[in-house]
Amino acid sequence: MNNTNEIRTTTGTLSTKRLVICGLFAAILCISAYLSIPTPLPMAPKITLMNFMVLLIGLLFPLSESLLIGFTWFLLGIIGLPVFVGGGSGIGYLMAPYGAYTWAFPIVLALLPLIRGKEYNRIRYTICAVVGVVVIDVIGMLYLMAVMHYNLQTAFLTGFVPFIPLDAVKAVVVAQIIPALRRVTE
Repeated sequence: MNNTNEIRTTTGTLSTKRLVICGLFAAILCISAYLSIPTPLPMAPKITLMNFMVLLIGLLFPLSESLLIGFTWFLLGIIGLPVFVGGGSGIGYLMAPYGAYTWAFPIVLALLPLIRGKEYNRIRYTICAVVGVVVIDVIGMLYLMAVMHYNLQTAFLTGFVPFIPLDAVKAVVVAQIIPALRRVTE
């Protein structure tokens, strides 16, 4: 750290204010794992606000900050802090049948800042958010299919269909609130 309270990264510097904002969003991402809606399927986990927050972070922050937030949260979960869905943590959680939904989040946190463009456009951001949801749910479904030895139809009906309607609604809402949040986080 230098005398101006900045941290140098490979893409520039992060001020103390930006680091605090990133830390705040990492904490909110951790908390979002506990805000959930139960699903009617006995094998499916709860639908949480985590993908809402992942989409929000991916659309709101530049790539370096999005990755910083996501990897902070991810590393906290890997080392055993209960920040994954329902208070889960550790490598075992990530290797469980529904673990791929969790490890898809950092992928989406890298993808969204790359595809959304520099200037806000409601339609483009909405499409990007829906793409993010589809990426999360497809990765989760394919891993579920592999681990549980499901055929594609069973994996689709248990690992994609129950999640996509609410996830799509979350994606549309996130894309609409980005302008207001940009004013707050700048």
